[in-house]
Amino acid sequence: MKDANIKRIVIAGGGTAGWMMAAALSKVLGAKGAGGAGIEVTLVESEAIGTVGVGEATIPAIMKFNAQLGIDEHEFMRATQATYKLGIEFRDWGAIGESYFHPFGRIGFDLEGIDFHQFWARLKHLGDSNGLDAYSLNTRAAYASKFVRPEPAHGQVINQMGYAFHFDASLYAAFLRRFAEGHGAHRIEGRIEHVEQDGETGLVRALKLDRDRTIEGDLFIDCTGFRGLLIGQAMGADYHDWSHWLPCNRAVAIACERAGDPVPYTRSTAREAGWQWRIPLQHRTGNGYVYCDDFLTPEKAEAVLLDNLDGAPVSNPNHLRFQTGHRAQFWAGNCVAIGLSSGFLEPLESTSIHLIQMGIAKLIALFPGTRDAPVERAEYNRLMEDDFRHVRDFLILHYKATSRKDAPFWDQVRMMEIPDTLTQKIELLRSRGRFFKYDAELFDLTSWLAVAEGQGWGPQGHSPAADRLSESNVRQSLANMRSVYAKTIDAMPSHQAYLDKYCKAAGETLRADAA
Repeated sequence: MKDANIKRIVIAGGGTAGWMMAAALSKVLGAKGAGGAGIEVTLVESEAIGTVGVGEATIPAIMKFNAQLGIDEHEFMRATQATYKLGIEFRDWGAIGESYFHPFGRIGFDLEGIDFHQFWARLKHLGDSNGLDAYSLNTRAAYASKFVRPEPAHGQVINQMGYAFHFDASLYAAFLRRFAEGHGAHRIEGRIEHVEQDGETGLVRALKLDRDRTIEGDLFIDCTGFRGLLIGQAMGADYHDWSHWLPCNRAVAIACERAGDPVPYTRSTAREAGWQWRIPLQHRTGNGYVYCDDFLTPEKAEAVLLDNLDGAPVSNPNHLRFQTGHRAQFWAGNCVAIGLSSGFLEPLESTSIHLIQMGIAKLIALFPGTRDAPVERAEYNRLMEDDFRHVRDFLILHYKATSRKDAPFWDQVRMMEIPDTLTQKIELLRSRGRFFKYDAELFDLTSWLAVAEGQGWGPQGHSPAADRLSESNVRQSLANMRSVYAKTIDAMPSHQAYLDKYCKAAGETLRADAA
């Protein structure tokens, strides 16, 4: 195998990961036949092999991916039955009966160059009963079921909002397929029977398909899901198991009829041995129970989920098995794993699609000149491991910070040892509300503060810098903020009205079996 320039990229597997990769490569690098740089992008998938298809909730970073492709937001939403997402409501995570909201936008306004939450913490410990929600436009809009897309002309308050989407993952993959093929990507229907490797270098040379077909390539992208057909089975990349920190290892998903207008947020409700998601789309509601099978059987999990649906089921239960963690190598030889083949962190904070996006962005930034690219490969693996580790620590916080003592599962996660990186972050935040974002860490102060405070692990003190202003001045400033937020919410259209005006999907284009 000659070490020539990369001219042929072969993506093994479709679904969300495969078609996100195909869309990005064909657009950014220029697919052969599309007036680009002459790089040929080929995606191999089999309709006989199903996709997981449950990643329906996203975080704000997805907007950057769509924008880089030049995708019109409203067109994308109509095509995917999408709704807006302002954050996540967590029920029963700290203690049964309690709830809190993790918003995507900023909380409050800084005063005199000092973080807002330091003044809020100061008043809290003086007896003020206003929680963080009172100063979050996202939270207040979510619970009022209001939405308007921030625009430059809207001013400082509206532009505090951040948002993401709920969408049908199968429809998103189909949308991106049309986009990718329109930019020169080529799809081949077929089942991969064997991965052919060079006898000397070990690099992947070709994919052997059914009906005695061979697809040769220079760079291979493994989007074969949990199987890891290329990265694991062929390239032998080991798996780093994180289930001792994130023990949930199964899920059951099902779609049900839409019950009323969709709200602009995801809901996560803690259950006996894990948690249940609720994701409202335009045409249906996605539901699932993520759990640990050491404490719950699949049959019981399915029964609990069915008992807690808002409407009649419109699909069959889809049972999934997974192991939290990641590949020891995300990029091995000339094979890059994207999506579930690279690793999996449970969908508690809707990060699965984001990690796909990060893998794609880093591959494009480090795109190799030749098949064997040790320098680029090493940096890619380092960066992706950092991404996974940062998300891992934030997810662990949700479990560790519980006060629940009603079930063995919650006893286990409450008492578990946690990574040193997380311990340091928690101690800084709990003492005086200090927070530092490491490297390109995904979740910022708002996220950590919302979860920690929501589960009873919020700041126990405040920075001395927040004492610069008088108490009366601080109280008045925060009262003014609450008033401004209330008036802004009153003036916003309802979420449903905004969807009807700009993003309403045409007809019943759903696939009822897509859970």
